[in-house]
Amino acid sequence: MGQDESQVGASVGEESKSPEELRREIEDTRRDLGDTAAALGQKTDVKSRAREKVEAAKQTVAEKKESLTPPSASGSSAASDVKAKARQNPTAAAAIGALVVGLLIGRATSR
Repeated sequence: MGQDESQVGASVGEESKSPEELRREIEDTRRDLGDTAAALGQKTDVKSRAREKVEAAKQTVAEKKESLTPPSASGSSAASDVKAKARQNPTAAAAIGALVVGLLIGRATSR
């Protein structure tokens, strides 16, 4: 549309290509198109992308947990930490203890 006929289509240098060269170019173009279609298909695969996001989030959480957890944390050290906190604030410990006892009594009597 509005272009000179000499500018439309193949250029002068391309007219002298052999059939074998043209076949090679066609195969290269098909291969490139196939790669492009595969890449687009992968980008639009919502389930796979969601799985990748979930795995990345799991990895991030695991790394954060590892960085926040002391290397020697065990059940006995956690219990000793709770005891130390209870000694520091006995009023709060008593209130929490009373709440737990109340919940246990309430559950036992409701059965």
